Amino acid sequence: MRLDGSAIVMTGVVVVAGFALLLAYLWDRTGILGRTAVALGCVLALAATAALQLNRMTETYPSWSALRGTKVDLPGEPALSPPRSGSAASGSRIVQVSVAGPASGLTLPMYVYLPAHYDQNPRTRYPVIEALHGYPGSPRTWISRMHVQSYLDTEIRAGRMAPTVVLLPYQTTETFLDTECTNLAPRGPRAETFLTSDVPAYARAHFRVRTEGAAWGLIGYSAGGYCAANLALRHPREYAAGASLSGYGEPGITVGDGSEKTTNDDDWRLTHLPQPAVSLYLAWAADDPGTRRESLRLVSLAKPPLEVTTAVVAHGGHSHAVWEAMEAPAFDWLSAHLARPAPSGQGLRATAPHTPTSLGSGTGAPGAGRHSETGTTPGSTRSRPSSSAPNSSRPRIQ
Repeated sequence: MRLDGSAIVMTGVVVVAGFALLLAYLWDRTGILGRTAVALGCVLALAATAALQLNRMTETYPSWSALRGTKVDLPGEPALSPPRSGSAASGSRIVQVSVAGPASGLTLPMYVYLPAHYDQNPRTRYPVIEALHGYPGSPRTWISRMHVQSYLDTEIRAGRMAPTVVLLPYQTTETFLDTECTNLAPRGPRAETFLTSDVPAYARAHFRVRTEGAAWGLIGYSAGGYCAANLALRHPREYAAGASLSGYGEPGITVGDGSEKTTNDDDWRLTHLPQPAVSLYLAWAADDPGTRRESLRLVSLAKPPLEVTTAVVAHGGHSHAVWEAMEAPAFDWLSAHLARPAPSGQGLRATAPHTPTSLGSGTGAPGAGRHSETGTTPGSTRSRPSSSAPNSSRPRIQ
């Protein structure tokens, strides 16, 4: 029985119900010690079941070996949730690799989404998006909970997104070590170096991807949203754009070198340093006050050549349901800001960024229909007209 599966959670529910029924049956038939023991068993079973459900939602421990700390879990592809909306039939695939990083000294697993076009066009090189997960969590959340393969297939097939290679790396060496994609000092894991140097180097060496920074982007949700925006601002030569879904403007951890108050604080960076020529997509739920406040703060600080686009989901708080609703339009937006696929050896100048056919229009992607949309405060954003209908499930992009 898988630790992150629904079967173990349902087993826990049955055990809790069994304890409750046993307590009711024994209430008048046993003494206070017996009732106390059964009540304690019921409470413990309830707590364990809640912990199992939380683990299922965050995929903090995907296996029993990960819980025991015996290894970083890299499950086989058959253990992943089956693809939705005909992903297998579309020809796309997700492969799993291990990235040994000479620059960071880290060796971590990574998933790689390859679009159907990748095998069909062996002489083409593709733009790249690094997809970063939240904390606690893992890249598996993108795959099994946010159904990234299905959404990418849908957007590419509909022409709203160019065929793109998507990298889903791990961001930490330990389940409960929150790196926020930074280089933890003095001797912590160099997550930033791994993500911005080792992961791109591995992808360029092992997959047919474009090498120019104009063809590379970042996306993330929650802590990964902070990572996407922060890394784009810190590495404008390596990335052209970043999409932050419910991300914050600062890491919320002690990095160890004081940079959480300076160069790793996006507010500080935009206030005190020259703003880079990159594009940011900031999305949040209107009832998520923390990310709303910090995103609007970044909007107010942004000025050319930095470009910011905002999108808001009406309700849903800080949740996977919100990030899934934001997912497709965020990928569409990123694709519009990255260089397109190109034949091997073709220069960047000949391939302008892809313009989606209908950015923001609905196509019945999985998970749609949960949230209404709302407008955003323009601030210093670059406006992009939305083609969404008033009651569309997608966030309105401005």
